[in-house]
Amino acid sequence: MSGSPDNDDTEDKATAAVADLPTARQVVAYLERNLDFLAENPDLLRRLTPPDRHDDDQVVDMQRFMVDRLQAQLDQMNDNQSELIETTRSNMSSQAQIHRAVLSLLDATDFEHLVHIATHDLSQILDIDVVTLCLEPGDGAPDLSGKGIYILSPGTVDDLLGDGRDILLRETASESDTIFGPAAALVQSDALVRLDLEDFSPAAMLALGSREPSRFHPGQGTELLSFMAEALRKCILLWRKTLPS
Repeated sequence: MSGSPDNDDTEDKATAAVADLPTARQVVAYLERNLDFLAENPDLLRRLTPPDRHDDDQVVDMQRFMVDRLQAQLDQMNDNQSELIETTRSNMSSQAQIHRAVLSLLDATDFEHLVHIATHDLSQILDIDVVTLCLEPGDGAPDLSGKGIYILSPGTVDDLLGDGRDILLRETASESDTIFGPAAALVQSDALVRLDLEDFSPAAMLALGSREPSRFHPGQGTELLSFMAEALRKCILLWRKTLPS
């Protein structure tokens, strides 16, 4: 018995719809031309039915593929998390060191004591090898010889830092004899921070040196160093008033 006209029409439409769908070969060809298609449509990947495991080398084990992919993503997330935790710990440790350094500078009882703290105590607090205070002498400046300060020839600070630069971090320290003296042979990396001492010195600099090549490098943040240098600058300007003219 033949079907009704309505059923025949429905079957014709279903057959036409199926005929319009791409073949499996066409789907494969499309995916080969668009290798990131599943990455851009992750919901589709989750809805796909993975095949059972087969020993046939010609059958792709989608379950293994998805598990491996998820495992790789998890490993990457764990690596990122570990790196973030390590960076946070390092930043907190550096911050604590800088805070201790600034508090020690505030404990100075006179100018000589301040210089001693800056050039001796800070190296221990910051866990580096040498810290020096370098000044270019100005007209009418007090005699600072023998006070633990390195006196530089005019223009040295600009030559080292570069005109207009306030902080320079170097993985490989060079021309360090002038600023580190006997400790220069030990220094592998350093940080040079400009100090604006107004009329006390035309140009001044705080120099920190380490025997570790990676202790200072251009990629580091400089906010904490800037903070410590500013605290030192204010302390120097405060205690200079006690020096004889």
